[in-house]
Amino acid sequence: MSPSTVNIVIVGGGSAGWMTAAYLSKAFDKNIHITLVESSNITKIGVGEATFSTIRSFFDFLGLQEYEWMPKCNATYKMAIKFVNWNSDRRAFYHTFEKFDVIDGFNMSEWWLKLKSCSEPFDYSCLMTPTLCDCQKSPRYFDGKVFDDRVEHLFSRDHFAEKRLITVADADGQYPYTYHFDANLLARFLKDYSMQRGVKQVVDDVVDVKITETENIDCIHTKRHGNISGDLFIDCTGFSGLLINKALGEPFISFSESLLCDSAIAMQIPTDNKKDGINPYTTATALRSGWVWNIPLYGRVGSGYVYSSAFTSEEKAEQEFRAHLGEDSNDCKALHIKMRIGRHRNSWVKNCVAIGLSSGFVEPLESTGIFFIQHGIEELVNHFSGKSFNQELTRSYNRSIAKCIDGVRDFLILHYCANDRADTPFWKATKHEIQISEELREKLHLWKKRLPNKKNVNPNFHGFEAFSYSAMLLGLNHQPEDSLPVLEHLDDKKALVKFNLIKEKTHRLSTTLPSQYEYLTHVIKSQEQSEYLHENDTTLKA
Repeated sequence: MSPSTVNIVIVGGGSAGWMTAAYLSKAFDKNIHITLVESSNITKIGVGEATFSTIRSFFDFLGLQEYEWMPKCNATYKMAIKFVNWNSDRRAFYHTFEKFDVIDGFNMSEWWLKLKSCSEPFDYSCLMTPTLCDCQKSPRYFDGKVFDDRVEHLFSRDHFAEKRLITVADADGQYPYTYHFDANLLARFLKDYSMQRGVKQVVDDVVDVKITETENIDCIHTKRHGNISGDLFIDCTGFSGLLINKALGEPFISFSESLLCDSAIAMQIPTDNKKDGINPYTTATALRSGWVWNIPLYGRVGSGYVYSSAFTSEEKAEQEFRAHLGEDSNDCKALHIKMRIGRHRNSWVKNCVAIGLSSGFVEPLESTGIFFIQHGIEELVNHFSGKSFNQELTRSYNRSIAKCIDGVRDFLILHYCANDRADTPFWKATKHEIQISEELREKLHLWKKRLPNKKNVNPNFHGFEAFSYSAMLLGLNHQPEDSLPVLEHLDDKKALVKFNLIKEKTHRLSTTLPSQYEYLTHVIKSQEQSEYLHENDTTLKA
């Protein structure tokens, strides 16, 4: 091995470990040696994973097409999150990846407040996605064309150079969909991808971490392979934080005073996709002491109850969860999970970088778990300094990670404190007992007078733009008392025409797009046929 070679040791597999290995193996051409050490004794949750729209750039960077990885990961499309029972009138609403159009400098949600607020729901009036979700539509036609032509060019293969380091903040607009997938199957797929690119896998248990006099990690000691040395260690050990917390002692900052949910119950629910179809959205349904996720995969559904242990017990939470699911849960095993909500003070300490749950975690209310992994990996590459570990770059990395996680935390706090539901002790506590920053409190007062815009939302990158804030506030019944005064001085005609165009295009798409089940079944069958022909062609040539 060359003296200039940087030896990177990733401790922990799963989504975080193999996403990191895959990305780094693609990002660096030479002088990088990557070893991933994972235990065979780790319990895998495997309830399905919902993602954020920026994950598209991750797969593009790896050079992976949807038809290559989606069928192998039971993946489906996700165009929105449907929030159920999050307001006092129990009216469901969608938070989509589709942005509001703009007329005369003001987006359609502002025009909706003036023209439509008394007659039609904001999401169905301003956006196409809610109706497409109700109809279980695929975001792609059978020929692969995306329903929203405005962003298809932005994310086309030609747009990205083969080796360009894409970051989650690159694109001006969000892609109109993302994915659900089986996280264990994705980790397995990325393991094969990584090992084909030279990543070495070591299956063993870490029994000790040896620290130098300068407080760097010298090596990890494994049960069967002995010492494994490295220049840079990446902690992907989940909530345990084996390196960043237990070995290096980096303090953990809890968000428990702001986000009350600290526990979850997860289940795998069987489903008949042909009979029931596949919803192209994640569902978040509020219950007495938290909320339930529903993530539709190809072949099954992943579901879980995220709740606060201060307001209910494990036994009562599971009873409530099973009652919500009905008979579908009768034979399903429940997995109870304790969640550590918060982040480490620093995610890069000495020669160790924590990525994934070992770095930080907020409850999965907006599907940001994979997003945090992706952001941590991309920022690591952007701040990579070989063996030198420049302190300025390390500080910059830690600021970026902290601001991102803190920004998501505040966006989730908004979900609780801005809704008008207060019918149980838990929901009352989210109004009166949680810690809210003065800055967020001031903005909530402002947003009672006008909707968020790019100048009055959190300026630090955390993945959510002003349209997301507006969608949540309107859905949670925290909307402005009046429309913007300036709109009284503008002609309504163009806005009214746009509302009609949205309806017309929505109707056209809902009658021409295939269902998600039809499209994914088509892709799977086409891929199976292609692989069959390839195998037979190879056999004949041999």
